[in-house]
Amino acid sequence: MTQTLAERILSHAAGRPVRPGDLVVVPVDMAMAVDSIAPSVISVLRSELGAHVRDPQRAAIFIDHVAPAANVATADAQVGIRRFAAEERIAHFYDVGRGVCHQVMIEEGLVAPGQIVLGSDSHSTSYGAIGAFGTGMGASDIALAWASGRTWLRVPETIRIRAHGRFAPGVGAKDLALHVARTLGADGARYAAVEYLGLGDLPLADRQTLACMATELGAKVGLIPPSGPVAARFPPPAWLTVDADAPCAREVEVDLAGLPPLVAIPPAVDSVAEVGELGDVRVDQVFLGTCTNGRLEDLQAAARLLKGRRVAPGVRMIVVPASSRVLAAAVADGTLATLLEAGATIGTPGCGPCIGRHLGVLGAGEVCLSTGNRNFRGRMGSPEARIYLASPEVAAATALAGRIADPREMRRNA
Repeated sequence: MTQTLAERILSHAAGRPVRPGDLVVVPVDMAMAVDSIAPSVISVLRSELGAHVRDPQRAAIFIDHVAPAANVATADAQVGIRRFAAEERIAHFYDVGRGVCHQVMIEEGLVAPGQIVLGSDSHSTSYGAIGAFGTGMGASDIALAWASGRTWLRVPETIRIRAHGRFAPGVGAKDLALHVARTLGADGARYAAVEYLGLGDLPLADRQTLACMATELGAKVGLIPPSGPVAARFPPPAWLTVDADAPCAREVEVDLAGLPPLVAIPPAVDSVAEVGELGDVRVDQVFLGTCTNGRLEDLQAAARLLKGRRVAPGVRMIVVPASSRVLAAAVADGTLATLLEAGATIGTPGCGPCIGRHLGVLGAGEVCLSTGNRNFRGRMGSPEARIYLASPEVAAATALAGRIADPREMRRNA
């Protein structure tokens, strides 16, 4: 019986063959909550369910969304989270500065190929980067998973993205993610599994970008089968095989070599254009970071363009590493020094200004080029600000030019 990756993982977890539309109750390998939602999860667990965490080894909590706390109310909420983590003996608690939950979950080996992983953050699809069924859920579902060790799911249909070739210089996984968003639409994969094939030796960082942005398609999960160095680091179980011709709801072919640098135009992630089609778009802020593009490879890509140059006058460039390990590695190899010398400002590892609550909130009328995943009105502060989404390379070129710029032009002029 041929199956897609999502069907195979859920069949194994359910102990029986499943197909799209089936309802299954499955054990949860890991369930995590972040600081912005954890108080609600705790309230449901204790007040509504009257329960405790069934298995503290399968629970994780992160203080990453507003880290460090931006006001007294946030600080008080985080005090309550720390107290809960200690009382319940949560095995995996990460406080201010460790980094974005999705980055740290993979760094710490808290997820593995073939597992069922839930998170209170919508971008928990990120765990599909190593072939785990990662998905975001609300406070009640996370509380129930903590209390019972189980959850229910409807088996999703699969949309397969079949890639061919290799990226051209100055183009990468973020451009592929934006191309897929333009092709499918922001709601084009509602409750579907987006399965990427043909990516061969694509580095883990790029896979994390693709799996993370599956959420922006409305997907339940984004899955990339482990291969190459990723499979060596995260060996898949023998049963997690790929049936490249398993029936699916839709298949999209992509020629990677033909992709140009792309930009999502506010206020929609699927309103995508080539950099050269935008005209003269001046920016006030460039943000490099988030669970989408805050990894060492992203910082290095930006630093290669910025080396020996300065950020344009009137432009703020904020760089927030995705984790403390990313920050340490960027210090060790000189990447951080290059960014600082170019005029960038470095923030505490975590989500930074991505959700518009601190460390780079936008004012009315300001324009930001972000490497994040969302650009709807009010996402990063004022609803009158405008947010464009692009790759780390486009971000660096934009910071240098003071307007949204093509990194390929910067390479030629270096």
